[in-house]
Amino acid sequence: MRLFPASCVFLIAIPSLAFETLLVLPFSNRTGQENLNWIGESVAEDLRETLSGAGVLMVTREDRREAFERLSIRPYVPLTKATVIRLAEVLDAAQVVFGRVEWKPPPVGTPPGGRGSLQLTAQILDLRQIRARPEFFALGAMEDLGSLQAHLCRQALQYVLGDRAPSEEEFRTSRPNVRVDAMEYYIRGLSAGNEEQAHHFLTQAVRLDPSYTLPCFELGIMQWRNKNYQAAADWLARVRPSQSRHTEATFLLGVSRYYLGDYPGAEAAFESVLKQVPLNEVYNNLGVVQSRRGMPGAIENLRKALEGDLNDPAYHFNVGYAYWKRGEFETGAESFRAALARDPDDRDATLLLGRCLQRAGPRPGDVRLEGLDRIKVTFEESAYRQLRSILEGNQK
Repeated sequence: MRLFPASCVFLIAIPSLAFETLLVLPFSNRTGQENLNWIGESVAEDLRETLSGAGVLMVTREDRREAFERLSIRPYVPLTKATVIRLAEVLDAAQVVFGRVEWKPPPVGTPPGGRGSLQLTAQILDLRQIRARPEFFALGAMEDLGSLQAHLCRQALQYVLGDRAPSEEEFRTSRPNVRVDAMEYYIRGLSAGNEEQAHHFLTQAVRLDPSYTLPCFELGIMQWRNKNYQAAADWLARVRPSQSRHTEATFLLGVSRYYLGDYPGAEAAFESVLKQVPLNEVYNNLGVVQSRRGMPGAIENLRKALEGDLNDPAYHFNVGYAYWKRGEFETGAESFRAALARDPDDRDATLLLGRCLQRAGPRPGDVRLEGLDRIKVTFEESAYRQLRSILEGNQK
């Protein structure tokens, strides 16, 4: 079985990479054609996505973009070693992957449709020793860009995971074979100057290749920010489990379903997330939707969220609210007092504390005190992974 197109030749030499924060920079465009800038971003984004999915702590695209602006560095231009080091220092990265994109036009006599050849060259700079590792590169036809990127990503995984890395065939089987034009629209969507342009490019990417779910996450986030929860849920539900931000997508899917009143669907989403990351906000949200459904496990999950962060008034409020609805007024009053100690201006906590002291439970038709549960919309998976990485490092 042939793993690569016959037109592709790959030359790789990558050493071992430690589990520390890693920065991937947009590859510089050496083609002389500005309309190919997107390829440098595409290579970087694929490497970042792959390494992040393997559990490597990565600098986010947003933080990287902010650092470029802060240091007045134009993307896609060749970077000096000093500039690469400066970017790594600003972003607190231990290692940096950077590189270049070169292009050769198709030979004379090539049949119509050929887009020329690409050479993608990458290098890793280790900031701990201030030395660059040997270059590694992939060479092949323009239309085989997806295959070129996949090969680089597989070698990066080998660099990180060693013997635990999947074989080339296994890795490629797990990745959708994405159309090059869909990849281009996706990257142009990420780089768009406004939301309207971004939406156009991203939806075009999905239209061209429905199996390509990276654009689905971005479209879901876009709809989420605009509070279009049904559209957000539709997009977020399409994100593939192999995608690095699948867990975040599922969390926001749960929140979207909650706002839509789909509590069973929200519960299923939060339970799925909890299997991956036992975060306070996930326990809280699961407890909230279970409380809405009158399920007995609600208080247990709400208390787990509270135990994880005793300083958060919302967690104290939710526990108190659940106990109040169950008629356990003394325990509810204790939680509302704790919430008010952290937020004295909380009117709902004040009102419900009074109801607990009066031993007055929920009343039919009292809509003012219905649905006061406080759901969390911020998902701190990155902070959790960083903490876990530090703890695991200290145990070695």
